[in-house]
Amino acid sequence: MKWSKYRNAYTKEVFYREEGDNVKLLGWVASKRVHKDKVFISLRDRYGYIQLVVSSEFEDAFRLARRLNIESAIAAEGKIRLDKRAPGGREVHIEKLYVVAEADVWPLTKEVLKNPDTMFDYRHLTMRGPRSRAILLVREGVVLGAIDYFTKEGYVYITAPTFITAAVEGGATLFKLKYFDRDAYLTQSSQFYEEAAICVFEKVFVIQPSFRAEKSRTRKHLTEFLHIEAEAAFLDHEDIMDVEEGLVKHIISYLNNNYEKEIKTLLKGSLLPEYENSFPRITYDEALSILQSKGIEIEWGEDFGADEERVLSSQFESPFFVTHFPVSTRSFYHMNDPSNPNVTLSSDLMAPEGYGEITSGGQRIHEYDELVNKIKSFGLDPSDYGWYLELRKFGIPPHSGFGLGVERVVRWLLKLPHVRDATLFPRTPSRLYP
Repeated sequence: MKWSKYRNAYTKEVFYREEGDNVKLLGWVASKRVHKDKVFISLRDRYGYIQLVVSSEFEDAFRLARRLNIESAIAAEGKIRLDKRAPGGREVHIEKLYVVAEADVWPLTKEVLKNPDTMFDYRHLTMRGPRSRAILLVREGVVLGAIDYFTKEGYVYITAPTFITAAVEGGATLFKLKYFDRDAYLTQSSQFYEEAAICVFEKVFVIQPSFRAEKSRTRKHLTEFLHIEAEAAFLDHEDIMDVEEGLVKHIISYLNNNYEKEIKTLLKGSLLPEYENSFPRITYDEALSILQSKGIEIEWGEDFGADEERVLSSQFESPFFVTHFPVSTRSFYHMNDPSNPNVTLSSDLMAPEGYGEITSGGQRIHEYDELVNKIKSFGLDPSDYGWYLELRKFGIPPHSGFGLGVERVVRWLLKLPHVRDATLFPRTPSRLYP
């Protein structure tokens, strides 16, 4: 049978059709209960779940339903029935049933899944569960919400290379590889290429993976993550924080409007809180004072790690910016504050309630000599950044940008225990399989 021509309804459409309507469905057996003369099947397709009832009245379908293993792909044909006892108040009484792809006995018992590492060893199977499915759909919504925001704001979507020759964020976190007869690295950020593109399009954004060879084993670090980055000509540091705030607020609104079912499933019936007021902005110095008042031993000039971010962001109920980080804590391309050269025109947007940084950005150096001197002060070789420096000779204006980690945003919004829950196949220092 040509299965692509078989379906005449998806699970979601069953809830909008009339009782007695005949529907043809394709999907997977998510769960099954066998009674004396009936088999109850929860059918999953791309849109969700619907209960199928297979009665002994239809002998062939009933016999097949009784022996089906869960996660078998099936085709089912039957009539819609209203029943208050059924999930959603509707079910489909099946008259014809076909196996499209039969499954072996499902290997994932509750005992197996008690161990989180084992659960991710079987990620290719556990992703089929309702919780994982809902998380991954919300993750999609974060990306689509960002695209919607940037498109409406006049940004142009571009792509950037994955293979690079010089560090953006720092040499210690580069993945090195052989590129024919020379050394290359996996990209940490698309920022440099975005900076080149703003002289064509003025405002650009990318959505693609970035790679960080950090051996951090925290709940917020991945070695490969999906990076939403934006760069804009003629914007200063204050301007780009406005863009970041607008993006996060738009994503939340977009998710509530388009992923209500998934969000309520994960947040026990609630939607995401939307923020009407502007996000607070505090300086690094103010953040340092808060941390020290909470007993954290940290000196001026030290960067915030996961523990510091957790304590700091626990003091806030909405996202907030930390601005003006010391030069020693930021990459070489950040512009120093003209009024205080010890700090940079940079900022991190922190998620509240202990979740910490979700975006990082700031104003870039656009003057040639200033950038050369900054590169040298970091102990780097300006010749490694030839084309990037050359941009400063050919009309690059003051400009700013930022990067947002999709998985960190999903973890925060859905209150997930670990960032690895927010992606399809997580990559961490200890996980490269499956």
